[in-house]
Amino acid sequence: MNEQIILQCSNLGKRFQQGELDVEVLRDVNLQVHTGQRMAIMGASGSGKTTLLHLLAGLEKPTRGEVLLDGVNLNSVRESKLGRLRNRSLGFIFQFHHLLGEFTVLENVAMPLLIAGIAVKTAQDKATELLQRVGLGHRIAHKPGEISGGERQRAAVARALINRPRCVLADEPTGNLDSHTAEQVYELMLELNQELGVSFLVVTHDERLASRMDTILHMEDGRLLS
Repeated sequence: MNEQIILQCSNLGKRFQQGELDVEVLRDVNLQVHTGQRMAIMGASGSGKTTLLHLLAGLEKPTRGEVLLDGVNLNSVRESKLGRLRNRSLGFIFQFHHLLGEFTVLENVAMPLLIAGIAVKTAQDKATELLQRVGLGHRIAHKPGEISGGERQRAAVARALINRPRCVLADEPTGNLDSHTAEQVYELMLELNQELGVSFLVVTHDERLASRMDTILHMEDGRLLS
């Protein structure tokens, strides 16, 4: 494995305070994700897994510690640069696909390219190619409400990969899928990992999905355990 580090955090902590409420959600988390690595994080609900993903993506600020994406400290960049860096280097897959219902599948998948300033025709061509790759070439003109749950999640995977990101962060990507459809999504993620060299950091309760990863870590009470 190429040992280049794509994403890392050191001594990462997150505390939520509101009035008398004071909850430490993450405690001194250290993590490195290398090129092409597949990593799963498992743990009980409320253990801090999703908060960790949000911090690694720069969607929330840590209380302490730092996150480096492609060597850039996310705490030290302006929001505009952070947005560009995130759009270029990270892809996101969520338990709920978050496709926009008023747009077609093609438009949803092309959107990250359009946000990056790519010409509409080029963005649509790239999105069409990737949708064909994930078995949705016949669904490009459909809206999310017109396709199945598994197809929506495959479209979400395509959207996450359209920018050829260095790393994909996935939060319970198969949580709403039946076992057969989940298996199709596993296979798709593994194929794209191997073909494109994309790293995957997956938060999951699904032991079958975790077993497909190179590394499995566990979170407990805000601490990351091996």
